[in-house]
Amino acid sequence: MSPRRNYGFDRRQREALRKTRQEAKQARKAERATDGSTGPEMGDAPETSAPAGQWEWFSASRGRVVATAPKQRPVVEGPDDWVLLTEVGDEGSPESGA
Repeated sequence: MSPRRNYGFDRRQREALRKTRQEAKQARKAERATDGSTGPEMGDAPETSAPAGQWEWFSASRGRVVATAPKQRPVVEGPDDWVLLTEVGDEGSPESGA
């Protein structure tokens, strides 16, 4: 037979551990509230748009993104399935490549 566990002691120990974790969590939350910060500290998000003065194109068949000069389509061999990702605005439509 296996030795009996002292269930009452084990239960109280787990409850005390849970309580200390909960108190620590509440203390961190109160500290963030007094500092004025909320949520996890992630920093500033990097910019994900195309570089200035360039257009970004996506090809589904190739599974990649290419940056080109404005008003120019990528010129590569294979299917011409490039989709313009950059918002063009009033700059005009791209010239068709080969």
